Amino acid sequence: MKPKISHYRRHLLLCVGPRCTQDGQSQELYDSLGARFKAAGLQEGDLRVKRSRVSCFAACKGGPIVCVQPDGVWYYNVTSANMDRIIDEHLVHGRVVQELVFHQGPDGICDDDAP
Repeated sequence: MKPKISHYRRHLLLCVGPRCTQDGQSQELYDSLGARFKAAGLQEGDLRVKRSRVSCFAACKGGPIVCVQPDGVWYYNVTSANMDRIIDEHLVHGRVVQELVFHQGPDGICDDDAP
């Protein structure tokens, strides 16, 4: 049987691996996303955001790490407060939170590559 996934605008991927954060902070952040998305109107409709946890992005410094697709935006230091900003500014209003970005690809920017 062919699987089916409901329409979504963006896909938020959150690393919950033990090298990203060792205190369970990433898992707690992931567990809070359902309520946060619902409050922001991201559970259904045109702005729906799908969320998934991953075990490792191989970018182990500065966690928790979040990647927003298809935008190719990679955020670091995603604290609870920073997640609120990412949800409001990026996922709801479409504005990348530049000061939390460490990479943007595949043709985007990386702070280390800036002139």
